[in-house]
Order: sequence, then C-alpha cells, then structure tokens
Amino acid sequence: METLTLPNDVLLGEVSGMLREGKRVVIRTKGNSMLPFIRGDRDSVELVMADDVSAGDVVLAYLPDRRYVLHRVIGIDAGRVTLMGDGNIAGTECCSLDALCGKVTCIVRENGDRVDCQNPKYLRRVRMWRRLKPLRRYLLAIYRRVAL
Repeated sequence: METLTLPNDVLLGEVSGMLREGKRVVIRTKGNSMLPFIRGDRDSVELVMADDVSAGDVVLAYLPDRRYVLHRVIGIDAGRVTLMGDGNIAGTECCSLDALCGKVTCIVRENGDRVDCQNPKYLRRVRMWRRLKPLRRYLLAIYRRVAL
C-alpha cells in the first residue's frame, strides 16, 4: 500500500470544504497540544460543521497566520474566539467565529473506542482539567512518562 503525505494546509483545506458541504469527516490527529484528551498520531476525531460553538468545545480553526489548529474554545467575546490546547501550559490563539471550520463531536481511540464529546462524564473531566491549569506542567510530565 502506498502512503501519500500531504501538507496540513492542503489536507485541512479540503477537510474544511467538506465540512462546509455538511459532511462528517474523521481525521487522524498530530501533535501533543491536546493531551491528555487527544493523543497525536494515535487518536482520530470526528468533525462536523461548526454551527453552534461554545466554550469547552474542541474546534478546527484557521488562524490569521494561515495555519490550522485543533484546540479547545476557552472563550467567546463579541465574535472573537480564544483557543488553547489542553496540553499547553500557556499561550492562546484568537480568531473570528467565521474562521472556525469544524467542531469535534467524537474522539476515536486507536482501538476503535469512541468518546462522545457531549458525554457528561467527559465534560466533567474537561472542566476539572481547566481548573488544574496551574498544575498542568507537572501533570503532563507525569502523563508523558506513564502513558506515552
């Protein structure tokens, strides 16, 4: 089987177009910016068009610096969206609401298990993780040693 590698801007540009057409798209994730909830090169995410987005949702966004990110919405104010990766200890990105390409509805683990992003148990874990932000540096270091 041949493998075709595409630059993120090409692949995610096509994904964005498919989402605008109302299609559901599943993509394999890269990177560790969404640890511990989404593990890069292991997990996939199911995306739908970003119609109703609120704080706590994970979205695919096209940033003003012409790159795509899959990060969590931490705030929306007057049409401006602030994003931050769960695995980041500092640093946020901002974009407009219309720069949101898709919203994650489900995380698909490498073993096929599915995590519904609207499940109350999952949402409680996300809220707890946000409250633990001052400790993230240490928790992520432990997580990387144990789980990765």
